[in-house]
Amino acid sequence: MFKKILNYCQVSYDELMHKTTWPSRSELMNSAMLVLIASLCIALVVFVIDMAFQHGMELVYGLFR
Repeated sequence: MFKKILNYCQVSYDELMHKTTWPSRSELMNSAMLVLIASLCIALVVFVIDMAFQHGMELVYGLFR
């Protein structure tokens, strides 16, 4: 059992250190900026839709007062 765990750790370490390609700092920053911009755009769209529903519901409720 201990040999299997040790072997798993060695294989995992080897994979992470020698077979995985890590992004450069500039690639990472570009990806992070893209995610940030996309998240802000989606948040803005959700905000606009929420405001439209809010005003629509206020209009509907105002008709029944």
